[in-house]
Amino acid sequence: MSTSTLPPFPDDLPVQDLLVIDYKLLKAGDKSQADALWTAATTWGFWYLKNHEAEDFVEPMLEMGRDTLALPFEEKMKYWQGNKGDSFGYKVAGATYADADGSTDLAEFINVSKDDALAYPNVVHKVYPPTVNVRMKDAVKPFIQSCAKSSRVLIDVFNQKLGLPEGTLAALHRTEVECISESRCIKVPPPPKDTKVALGQHTDFGSISFLVNRLGGLQVLVPNGGSGEWKYVKPIPGYAICNIGDTLSILSGGILKSAVHRVVPPPGDQRQFERWSLVYFARPTNEVYLEALSNQSPLIAQAVQSSKDKNYTPGMTAAQWFAKRQTQHRTDGDKVRSIIRYFIPLKSHFLDRVLKAT
Repeated sequence: MSTSTLPPFPDDLPVQDLLVIDYKLLKAGDKSQADALWTAATTWGFWYLKNHEAEDFVEPMLEMGRDTLALPFEEKMKYWQGNKGDSFGYKVAGATYADADGSTDLAEFINVSKDDALAYPNVVHKVYPPTVNVRMKDAVKPFIQSCAKSSRVLIDVFNQKLGLPEGTLAALHRTEVECISESRCIKVPPPPKDTKVALGQHTDFGSISFLVNRLGGLQVLVPNGGSGEWKYVKPIPGYAICNIGDTLSILSGGILKSAVHRVVPPPGDQRQFERWSLVYFARPTNEVYLEALSNQSPLIAQAVQSSKDKNYTPGMTAAQWFAKRQTQHRTDGDKVRSIIRYFIPLKSHFLDRVLKAT
């Protein structure tokens, strides 16, 4: 469904005003845009990005997601990401916790690895459904390439602002090196009336997230005195919503803010519609050891020294960090098995094979 046929975002809700960064100007070296990006990344960790180069591939990517997630459940489960910390492939609804009470999420999605998209038709990590492969060259690959290119421009600005030697952050995010960067197409169905949260509060695992959505529901936790206040991020046609993830926050000694956010049901009349979103997660290469780059930047060293309650040395690589964070949000194996059993007949040989993987 196009944006023009969806109900408007309600105008009476608490909305977080985000700075708008013009990617075209930023890419051309505009200082005012670089300063605005720095303010956004060090204050809220979120910003809008306009005039980005991925817009032409958004609708084809959403079509890929719609066709893939419309496949029979048993077919989708052939490409399941599993329950052991892997991410690429199909994720079933209910596989992650949405709140502290043990409620599970409503989202199902298909993740495509950056490495697989760029190497196609060769397989690096995962085999994907035909609905993905048929669009790999014309939609998935160019979308990922555009987002990776945009992320590199943003990262270079942060590198300069942090006072790091030229190319330091870029060397940790090399596109040609294997990593866990990925695209994700997400479907959240119209929720039951009593649903308060569709995807629980979290920070993103990686460096930069690049989000396109059509309906409201994304909320950020904004500091408000000694507590926090949840505010909506209003979708704007043609704009991406970008945010800092954990690994850039760690590398910068906390200067770049990895903000807590969540997804609630779309507000107002939007609630009755499926919520479709498209994300690209830019992450460091697998072997990058995560620690604040204090030895390369006096600004980062000062930030780490003045921080009293944060540990900016997790003691693991980016790949290990991602696997750890991924499993922390997963429901236990019994819940995943119950979801699978609900959709697949008990006598199916395929069911036995899938359950062994959990």
